[in-house]
Amino acid sequence: MVRVKDPKVSIAFYEEILGMKLITKLDNPTGSFTLYFLAYVRGEEAAKLDAKSDDERKAYAFSRPGVLELTHNWGTENQPDFKYANGNQDPGRGFGHIAVVVDNIEEACKRMESFGDRVHWIKRQQDGKMKNIAFIADPDGYWIEILNKGFA
Repeated sequence: MVRVKDPKVSIAFYEEILGMKLITKLDNPTGSFTLYFLAYVRGEEAAKLDAKSDDERKAYAFSRPGVLELTHNWGTENQPDFKYANGNQDPGRGFGHIAVVVDNIEEACKRMESFGDRVHWIKRQQDGKMKNIAFIADPDGYWIEILNKGFA
């Protein structure tokens, strides 16, 4: 789970840039927050999911591996200077990053480049000594490592 300032911006990033799908959301009026659950869902599975009821989508979110939970505390999107501690201001202490495995890192990076300023690069694939990984940051500054399936 990662906390996000503005769910509209974050969900668009994870869906459009990283190719995930919003499975379901849970509102908690008592706690003044909403939980959003995203995962990689493709093809026929995505079509079946779209036809499911809210309860079925919730059951699906909690029965599959690899689900990302975004937590939005209501009102943070209206605070211009609000930021969460994303774990990267003080490296080596706590949270580091999310990793996403792709079939072809070169193609994935080209696709992300096509989004222009919507993608904030921490490390492009060709930068540094490790040519088999790249890092981008989501709208809240959480780092996301992009690496090839099989890490080759």
